[in-house]
Amino acid sequence: MSNRKRLPQRRPSNNFDLRFWGQNWKVTIGYFPDGSPGEVFVSAAKVPGTDLDAMARDGAILLSLCMQYGVPLDVLAGALTRNIDGSPSAITGAVVDRLKQ
Repeated sequence: MSNRKRLPQRRPSNNFDLRFWGQNWKVTIGYFPDGSPGEVFVSAAKVPGTDLDAMARDGAILLSLCMQYGVPLDVLAGALTRNIDGSPSAITGAVVDRLKQ
């Protein structure tokens, strides 16, 4: 039995650029009808098709599944790798931090 909350076929979304690791990233967030985020797409703006881009896309898929299964953003933010200063160590953490704003 699945407790996954499915997104409707047509849903609002928001696109933004995010600078991380000295690189520009394209991010799209899809929203549930209640306005909460339910899916994430991330791609490397200048290096599509690279290993780094694949890792970012896979991280976005995992993040999307977590949100669809109801994992709160605070829990995700706390579970992801952080630098000593508390900043995110990877693009997935940077996206979560942006969503929490």
